[in-house]
Amino acid sequence: MSDRVAAVDCGTNSIRLLIADVLDDGRLADVHREMRIVRLGQGVDATGSLAPEAIERTRVALADYAALMRAAGVGRVRMVATSATRDAANREDFFAMARAELGTVVAGAEAEVITGDEEARLSFTGAVGELSSATGPFVVVDLGGGSTELVVGDGDGVRAAFSADIGCVRITERCLPGNPPTAEQVADAREFASERLAEAFARVPVEGTHTWVGVAGTMTTLAAVAIDLPEYDSERVHLTHLTLDEVRAVCDRLIAMNHDERAALGPMHPGRVDVIGGGAVITGVLADELSRRAGISELIVSEHDILDGIALSIA
Repeated sequence: MSDRVAAVDCGTNSIRLLIADVLDDGRLADVHREMRIVRLGQGVDATGSLAPEAIERTRVALADYAALMRAAGVGRVRMVATSATRDAANREDFFAMARAELGTVVAGAEAEVITGDEEARLSFTGAVGELSSATGPFVVVDLGGGSTELVVGDGDGVRAAFSADIGCVRITERCLPGNPPTAEQVADAREFASERLAEAFARVPVEGTHTWVGVAGTMTTLAAVAIDLPEYDSERVHLTHLTLDEVRAVCDRLIAMNHDERAALGPMHPGRVDVIGGGAVITGVLADELSRRAGISELIVSEHDILDGIALSIA
């Protein structure tokens, strides 16, 4: 069997691919990494079902990913589907599509729904791999489109994890229709975020943690805007350190912008323009809670996350 593996992470907003070689020491060496915005979770919060056009957008992306995997000689593949598919009444339509596309790479391969707990653990594994255990315990936050995972752990692994039912797409569709949102809408969104995150903080004791690591597209985009990149550069974003004052400032800036102002930002992916404000609201609430509960004073943003954890799980 080939020592080249592939991981696919299909979330509420994006679908991502990592093709990597497994080194002798068990670490990964990237061969190809790619992300596409497909908005699989379009309307799921309101309708309870995946929109046919969203499934088709995802199929087109996955077909391209499968072609890349075949060309690269991938021997093992794992695809996980997270919040949007957990919530969908018609999720079998999605899985039949994924089964057909992945089967062209490895016979019998199919997508799997993972629990919020496993999603959190995979995110933690990917996020802290390059960080010194001396800077732990860590609190890792994976802020996605439909859910936000809060994980606490150290060099020995995960201590506690919880998946909160809130993400940048979900909060935007529910609370932030304005362009830009009104002060009342922002206040309602912050209250909604605080309510949904309260259970996470009740279940995951962050007191005593030393380092906050943020992963996924909202966090990496916030970092790119905060350090004023002219265009998105993953190498410069990876392991960026931001003080919490810098985090709050960039969040407030993005929340106050209208659609066109956000779209004009060099590092902003077009697929994140309409939901980055919601992500910023959630991030601001997280910053306040982690400062109050754990005395944390900065955020480290990592490009390595659940995608790396998925690949490591089959390496």
